[in-house]
Amino acid sequence: MSGVVREAERRILRLLHGRSTRTKLTEIHAHFIRHNLHQSNLLLAHFVSICGVLNKMPYARLIFLQNPNPNIVLFNHMIKAYSVSGPSKESLHLFSLMKDRGIWPDQFTFAPLLKSCSNLSDYNFGRGVHAEILIVGFEAYNSIQIGLVELYTCCERMEDARRVFDLMSHRYVIVWNLMIRGFCKTGNVDMGIQFFHKMKERSIVTWNSMIAGLAQSGRESEALEIFREMWDAGLEPDDATVVTILPVCAHLGAFDVGKLVHSYADSKGLSRKVVSVANSLVDFYCKSGDLETAQRIFKEMPRKSIVSWNAMISGLAFNGEGKLGVELYEKMKSKGVDPNGATFVGVLACCTHAGLVQTGRELFDSMILEHKIKPELQHYGCMVDLLGRSGCVSEARELIRSMPMKPNAAIWGALLSACRIHGDLELAEFASKELIHLEPWNSGNYVLLSNIYAELGKWDDVEKVRVLMNEKSVLKAPGRSKIK
Repeated sequence: MSGVVREAERRILRLLHGRSTRTKLTEIHAHFIRHNLHQSNLLLAHFVSICGVLNKMPYARLIFLQNPNPNIVLFNHMIKAYSVSGPSKESLHLFSLMKDRGIWPDQFTFAPLLKSCSNLSDYNFGRGVHAEILIVGFEAYNSIQIGLVELYTCCERMEDARRVFDLMSHRYVIVWNLMIRGFCKTGNVDMGIQFFHKMKERSIVTWNSMIAGLAQSGRESEALEIFREMWDAGLEPDDATVVTILPVCAHLGAFDVGKLVHSYADSKGLSRKVVSVANSLVDFYCKSGDLETAQRIFKEMPRKSIVSWNAMISGLAFNGEGKLGVELYEKMKSKGVDPNGATFVGVLACCTHAGLVQTGRELFDSMILEHKIKPELQHYGCMVDLLGRSGCVSEARELIRSMPMKPNAAIWGALLSACRIHGDLELAEFASKELIHLEPWNSGNYVLLSNIYAELGKWDDVEKVRVLMNEKSVLKAPGRSKIK
């Protein structure tokens, strides 16, 4: 290779890895062509790697396809780039293409390939890759072992993950974290806790995984204890910790802890730098009944996402300030922010609390016609609640009939409540029967139906409800009225 060509290669590599020049892909590509290096697998490997970092994989694919003889190095870099920036399925296609061309994978092929399988939760393809790893004898490489554990935990195959984990001679913190997250994700939180306590070294990700796993399993008190343990150990929370623990504080009414977390987030600049942290603070204060602080944080946010607006609108509904919530929705629209499904759940709840029936109807129609958002059960539930509370029980019943999906217990419960308030006992009877059909184990539904029959003077039917409960072995919950 001539000195001129070597210098051209060095210049191209400097351009590719220079912080200010790496984004100029077309200019760098021109250098390739000018010096007849556009088929250099080594340089192209670096090029596609940068494309992956910059999320420019269509360009990388174009360059790759123009090379008639890609080698293992170029294939590996393409597979890795797709595993980083996606679409991950392209990594799998490239692996198949590589084998079709008779190119044998090496140890650098499998880790990013497994990452793509994890991204896709493709258990079957991943198992095939694992089999090939065993055939070529690369199962002892740490990066590959980590990739296998990640694959199996992402696919919720914890027995497979445990087998790989047990065979590892050195278990990095990331592997422990993957196992904890996997056990929590599959509902085996107790096993996650066991792994957590066995760890000699923990990262912030470890603590966050354990806190999140407990919180998502409804074990908020334990999640708060783990957070306190982390805090007492002197480990600084990050933005993920703050976002995870604030809902726990709100649910448990641990207002002082939430305020402490807020103070910490402010001291580290997280409240202003990380939108999700500010969103969580707004949500926390709304659920804690401190609307003034929630509104101040919302107002001072340098950037607002749709989640920010949704949190504030829903928070106003939660605190009975429905009219203000509708006004905030209008303000959001005036700023050019498009609402999503969650926005309409919040603003329709605002209408319910403020008794704004016609506004609710208009918003529901605009969601479908203007914003092309398909109503879900929550939206129908909000509308049934709004119409029912306002005495429009027949309209609420017709809306339920028009639903493309089956109503759930919450919807029938909302209709039943409205019927009893407004004296439509016949429709209340119908709603009660639907509730019993959906929740045959819930004694409260039988009690409600029995009370309705009693109010209508249908004493034979009251007795039939009692017999039905006995037949289904449904026990009356404590504190309920007796069925006579």
